[in-house]
Amino acid sequence: MRGYLRTAVLLAGLTAIFVGIGYLIGGRQGMLIAFLVACGTNLWAWWNSDRVVLSMYNAQPIGPGDAPRLHQLVAQLAANAGLPMPALYVIHEDQPNAFATGRSPERAAVAITTGLLDMLNEEEVAGVIAHELAHIRNRDTLIMTITATIAGAIGMLAQFGFLFGGRDNDGRQNPFGPIGMLLLLIVAPLAAMVVQFAISRSREYEADRGGAEISGMPRALASALLKLEHYKQGLVNHAAEAHPASAHLFIVNPLSGARMDNLFSTHPSTENRVSALEAIALEMEAEAGARRQAAWSGGGTYRPGGPWGGAAGGSRGTGGGWHNPWA
Repeated sequence: MRGYLRTAVLLAGLTAIFVGIGYLIGGRQGMLIAFLVACGTNLWAWWNSDRVVLSMYNAQPIGPGDAPRLHQLVAQLAANAGLPMPALYVIHEDQPNAFATGRSPERAAVAITTGLLDMLNEEEVAGVIAHELAHIRNRDTLIMTITATIAGAIGMLAQFGFLFGGRDNDGRQNPFGPIGMLLLLIVAPLAAMVVQFAISRSREYEADRGGAEISGMPRALASALLKLEHYKQGLVNHAAEAHPASAHLFIVNPLSGARMDNLFSTHPSTENRVSALEAIALEMEAEAGARRQAAWSGGGTYRPGGPWGGAAGGSRGTGGGWHNPWA
């Protein structure tokens, strides 16, 4: 609930920026036009998000016959999450990463790079997929579309105000003057971007927590995050570099360069995420201990959590083409 409250507060702040600055620099009419244009653009993107994003990364569908173990794993995790089985895709990309897309749980898709399947063991893959299923269950695609709509409208309003002098419906000149309008042209979209990135980071933390609950293995997800962060160094995701606006979709930032847990990052730092997952693991262990004690006291049978008993190790590719470790 804290995560949802944080997201709601940030969305309210973004809306306040739009209403306040938008009215000042675009007037009521300009504010309405910018909002409608941003809504139309982002509604189309949200409705077609699965097809557009998967095509952007040249993702290929994986059928049950192509990778039966992987399909069984995803189906079991989806059942744990109370979700229908998502469509499963593979991206032939050496950089280990994954993302979820789709406008609803019924139209959801999970895409995984071949680098991730080669470099992580089965429990770590399960942690990553559970994280993406948490995004689907939380409807984060819709949340980020709303965020992008408002942020985009703010940017449009700033341009309207600069180009048309910031006059309101009564034709009165904006009180900021030319210099003030130039500053607003820079500051308004920047403020919107900061809040947008903060919402994205908040959703990542929530998906980490949800993924830990779905898989029952928070430390496996933490281990996966550390491996993804380590192995992505030096492996350029060219499609992500060509479409940086889609970087927030991935479980770790796919773009080159150092990214910190600051105002201008779409992802929390891996170190902070691992620390949060360690705290979740301790919480889950304490709860499991309490259930064990209650079962023993009442003469019941305790069954440990987690969707399976063991893990099969994956192997890192050697660069000579991808071999399917899940057939």
